[in-house]
Amino acid sequence: MKKSITLAALLLALGTSVFAAVPAVKIHKSNDEVSFVPLSTEKGFAVKVSKQEPGKSMVMVYDQDKNVIFKDVLTKGTEAEKGYILTSLDNGDYTIEVTSNKQDVKKHVHVYEEDQKKSYIFID
Repeated sequence: MKKSITLAALLLALGTSVFAAVPAVKIHKSNDEVSFVPLSTEKGFAVKVSKQEPGKSMVMVYDQDKNVIFKDVLTKGTEAEKGYILTSLDNGDYTIEVTSNKQDVKKHVHVYEEDQKKSYIFID
């Protein structure tokens, strides 16, 4: 009887120490990766979105008075890339907002003329 109680206590102690030695694993849901890249042939940029899970991505452009002047759905999948040319915009400040799976990324851009050609610069 003493041996069985001792054996049970030993197994309980060993079992507890094994579970205590293994750390709990936490799963962190990573954010979508949103990037802005200049176009090589035109005065504009591309928006690239890489997502962990499929979902709708949307691009909206606001003028300096916060009026929506452009709205576009990128994709409902996990990867998206689309280019936007800025030469048709008037000179001024704009906000580009990319919404993807409950994440918002905003960039401010200034459109201006340089040597009688439209150009832009991201402001942050």
